[in-house]
Amino acid sequence: MNEVETKLAAAKTRLILDKPFLGALVLRLPLKAATWCRTTATDARTLYYNPRWIEGLSAGEVQFALAHEALHCALGHFARRGHRIQRKWDLACDFAVNPILVDEGLTPPAEALVLDVYRGMAAEEIYPCIDDSNDDSRMMDEHVWDGAEGGDGGGQGKQNEAQGKGKSRAEKIDAHAGGSNQQKVGAGETAGDGENDPPPPLSAREKEQLKEQWQRHLAVAAQRAREAGKLSGQLARLADAALAAQVSWRALLAQYLSQIARDDYTWQRPSRREGEVIWPSLRSHGGDLHVALDISGSVTEKDLADFLGELNALKGALPVRITLHACDSALAEGGPWFFEPWDELRLPRQFSGGGGTVFTPVFEWIERAGAQPDALIYFTDADGEFPRQAPNYPVLWLVKGKAPVPFGRRIQLN
Repeated sequence: MNEVETKLAAAKTRLILDKPFLGALVLRLPLKAATWCRTTATDARTLYYNPRWIEGLSAGEVQFALAHEALHCALGHFARRGHRIQRKWDLACDFAVNPILVDEGLTPPAEALVLDVYRGMAAEEIYPCIDDSNDDSRMMDEHVWDGAEGGDGGGQGKQNEAQGKGKSRAEKIDAHAGGSNQQKVGAGETAGDGENDPPPPLSAREKEQLKEQWQRHLAVAAQRAREAGKLSGQLARLADAALAAQVSWRALLAQYLSQIARDDYTWQRPSRREGEVIWPSLRSHGGDLHVALDISGSVTEKDLADFLGELNALKGALPVRITLHACDSALAEGGPWFFEPWDELRLPRQFSGGGGTVFTPVFEWIERAGAQPDALIYFTDADGEFPRQAPNYPVLWLVKGKAPVPFGRRIQLN
């Protein structure tokens, strides 16, 4: 190996030892030297680097550069742009990733854009905060998963169309990077055909396939880092949020309700009067479900109605008895409300939210009543005061927002 390759290998090794979550993600990206790239770049398949730029970095800065590209991929930035302006989206992605890496103790290169005001925000939240004309400085890296004209790379036709409008994609990337060695594409060639050209943009199908792959890589990396005891709280929340966003809360809720309310056969020994032969008999288990609504005002009436509508549709196919609670800092007057399996689940009245959010009253009511529900489902933004101890029954938190929960199963509302 030459000096640059040795430096890159050492940076990967150090990440694996010190930051196993980030290191595991970096290992998923093959490294490839590229003269068309000013610093580093990725298309969610390969990590491209300019050897001259790597030469001028410290060991810590190389670790930052590698982790930066891997985190873009793990968070699916290449598949989340939609119809947003490419330049603004690329900036928003960098503003989202860089503070995370700084908080993890990595050293950013001079080219890295780090703004504290965007700390803890997702790229979608940062995007509208960026002015349309914002071109204040170069980004550290190149995001080459999209076409130069924006959107997906739909194949040869779109690439040729982009070339017909002026500069080729390779020339535009090189011009943006400020490089002096422009890669020209001749007649009949497309960007990515030559050894020293950028890769072609991803198609919509390729983005979806890579998105699923990186979701699996993210889950494995988080699990291994947890087992090693080296997954920080920030990265754990980041991984949980990224994975939860891909799962439909409706599907998870339906799956859970089908488990607690079911018709099944039992082989329990019958009464002697029924004879000596044991025949399987059908037993119906009606689920006893408690549902709590956060009415503090942070969750809108429409949100509550939509949630109850979905739950009502699921309940119609399952024998579930529901006890409905409404709570902000205290339980709402007139509650709780009881709904048998054949009753329509609906809001008993309009609630005027106010005050803070305290979750304890719901748990205290269940304890006083001596109830043992199959589950408690709490619809909330999870921004409030929790009980000190988890109850001895399952709790599902349907969370609108980013706040964590201290116990139970957290399901992110899309």
